[in-house]
Amino acid sequence: MRIHKKRMLFSMIMMVMAVLLAACGGNAGQSTTDSTSQTRTYRSEQGDIKVPAKPQRVAVLAATYAGNLLKLGIKPIAVNEWPKGNKFYEGQLDDVEVVTEDSVEKLLALNPDLIITYSNDKNLKKYAQIAPTVAFTYEKYDYLQQHIEIGKLVGKEKEAREWVAQWQEKAKAERKKVQAAIGENATATVLETFGKDMYVYGKNWGRGTEVIYQALGLKPTKKLEQDVFGPGYKAISKEVIPQYAGDYLFVGQGDDSADNSFMQTDVWKGIPAVQKNQVILFDSKSFYFNDPISLEKEMEFIVDSLTKRK
Repeated sequence: MRIHKKRMLFSMIMMVMAVLLAACGGNAGQSTTDSTSQTRTYRSEQGDIKVPAKPQRVAVLAATYAGNLLKLGIKPIAVNEWPKGNKFYEGQLDDVEVVTEDSVEKLLALNPDLIITYSNDKNLKKYAQIAPTVAFTYEKYDYLQQHIEIGKLVGKEKEAREWVAQWQEKAKAERKKVQAAIGENATATVLETFGKDMYVYGKNWGRGTEVIYQALGLKPTKKLEQDVFGPGYKAISKEVIPQYAGDYLFVGQGDDSADNSFMQTDVWKGIPAVQKNQVILFDSKSFYFNDPISLEKEMEFIVDSLTKRK
């Protein structure tokens, strides 16, 4: 009888040890998996956060990350108003709910299991009461790191890294094609108007800049690099556009209120790139983004525009 009880006690001890070992056996690094509750601990900018191991109902309230999720095979249940205007998504978000910063109650009703937003979102505390909330500082990551980090968050780091490797190989091939057409030292400038304001952009601020400067290797003008590449963008007066203008000008059409009358001025018409017909207009609402889906489409458009102009 005593022997039987000892065996039972031994068996129970072994079972407890097995459970403890399973719970402690997660992968080291950015996240660890809790096998009992199907959650992972993600090391975010705000500290460790428990998130679903395989999130099913993700709300993306940061304007630029919806396409990263779509590329990773995850359709968000909610986005803010910006991604809806991106034609590159080809209707993939048509039936996705729009949640603005003033409609937190609507987000609650959607019952998300993960919320992704920017670190400066004014509703961070409210979101955290609804579901695990991870906030990214946009400027902290380049566009490739951004995709990998989102892959880590949703349990698809391998897929994210695979896309990055494929993109880098494609970029090498497309860069050679572009350099053969316009030379290795061609300069480029990205401009865009919103309302009455004019902006020039750096190398990691959407509007095709990741493709133009990083993937394809076009160069900025010296003044553009000095004034804009640090902060990422700069508001300028339309009269000083010639000071920033490169051999090629990429001009966003802006929002619905954009004033593009500057393109009728003598200042604009006197810029060498304008006189040589080396101005490329792009759809701002789509080029605003730098996720994989948008980048692939931007690459195709930009390469075609540069290589088929002659």
